[in-house]
Amino acid sequence: MDPISRPLSLKQSVLERLRDSIITGELALGQPLSERAIADRLNVSKTPVREAIAQLRVEGLVLIYPQRGAFVFTPTSADVVEMCELRQALEAAALKMSIERHPKQTASELESIVARMESARSQNDRAAYLHEDSNFHKALFASCGNNLIMQTYEMQAGKISALRTHLARRPGHTESSFQEHKTILQAVKQQDTKLALAILETHIARTRLSYSNEMASLVASSTTGVD
Repeated sequence: MDPISRPLSLKQSVLERLRDSIITGELALGQPLSERAIADRLNVSKTPVREAIAQLRVEGLVLIYPQRGAFVFTPTSADVVEMCELRQALEAAALKMSIERHPKQTASELESIVARMESARSQNDRAAYLHEDSNFHKALFASCGNNLIMQTYEMQAGKISALRTHLARRPGHTESSFQEHKTILQAVKQQDTKLALAILETHIARTRLSYSNEMASLVASSTTGVD
């Protein structure tokens, strides 16, 4: 007997919609968020919107300023450095544990994801590619066998995915990123932890450098969305 599927609560539905809009760039970095405008757009009351914004504040995707209101986060260079340092610490630990504890499972899952990334690239489907890019990194945490590490990462995953979306617009970034994912996959298949960690470090360091160097243009290019 199959379990009964429970529908998402209204708050959860609004939360997921807003989170996704920030991650995909539909809502731009630094964009003001009007509870009324969002409620009207989603055809809901302001209450679930307010609750969703409060949760996104906890996740760091929304900033709230007294007397000014809520805004989509805009990371500073210092924020990016801290985010990348945290990513390096968490992902390196997860990658090492995954290779040590579940090498075949990890390799199989990453191989499937890389194949979907390749398919998305061939179809020039950037949204699908970025979705699988995020899945690649999440898979490391799902295989590492440490729920606390995974939960810590999940609290930052939205900001990391949003950053990934904006970096994908930079010339050559996605190509370099994809090659690094493939190299990590091969290292995992060979259970070469040293190589996998070295490529991961390069991968995250390039993200840090790219964003720090291009902050102004990335923010300026984020012009879509609603207010």
